[in-house]
Amino acid sequence: MPATRRHRPSRPQETALSSIATILPLAADESGFHTPTIADFFPAPFLFEGTIFEFNRMQLVRVIATVALVVVMVIAARKAKLVPSRGQNVVELLLDFVRVNVAEDIIGKEKAHKYVALLTTIFFAILAFNITGIIPGLNIAGSALIGLPVMLALWVYVMYLGAGVRAHGLGGFLKASLFPPGVPPFLYVLLTPVEFLTVFILRPVTLAVRLMANMVAGHLMLVLCFAATDFFVRSMSGMSVFAVPSLLGGFAITLFEVFVAALQAYIFVVLAAVYISQSISDEH
Repeated sequence: MPATRRHRPSRPQETALSSIATILPLAADESGFHTPTIADFFPAPFLFEGTIFEFNRMQLVRVIATVALVVVMVIAARKAKLVPSRGQNVVELLLDFVRVNVAEDIIGKEKAHKYVALLTTIFFAILAFNITGIIPGLNIAGSALIGLPVMLALWVYVMYLGAGVRAHGLGGFLKASLFPPGVPPFLYVLLTPVEFLTVFILRPVTLAVRLMANMVAGHLMLVLCFAATDFFVRSMSGMSVFAVPSLLGGFAITLFEVFVAALQAYIFVVLAAVYISQSISDEH
């Protein structure tokens, strides 16, 4: 006969955890709680469905962000005064920040003026698309799908390649990029493929993926916190106390997302300036 297994009494902690693990899925089904998924970023079209002109909520958010950005800039330009208002102060501060602290500091005062418009447009566009993730009624970042980040990254890609070719010629640019000076020739066997991947592939890819990934992560965290709050409020009374920390966590992440939205716009435009600077510099 097989030896009988000795009964191991369950510990209180194990009993509590197993009870919660059993209750949560059942309660979730009853209350309609749904965890955030990637499907949130692919809403169904509500205009021109089945055509190449399909228009969904994500595209609507991007249009609203673009229109709002243009309106803000037009108003700031038309109502500009010698003694600026608060709104004009904010816009001018950001414009000077991109021009001085990004373009001139990284590229240099003599060459930066050619790229100030590019860097400023990219910075404000990314900031506007990012910030829609915390605006009630929109609730998703326009840059959370890879298409928009790829378009911006390709814009930077073309600009820094074109700047390098104009500055050094095609042969000079390829030589400076793929065969850095001061390196023993036998090391080019290893170094040149790495430089090729970095300059021509990894730079645009990392620009796009970094921006998208941060916006996706922020949206998922926000939805999870506020969905959990709603779930706890409508669930059994013993679990309603968890609504307070989940709600506070949602507000904290909202504030953090404002910081991340600005930070990602800053990182993107700084890297764009660095790539342009490296392309046009005499030495790499």
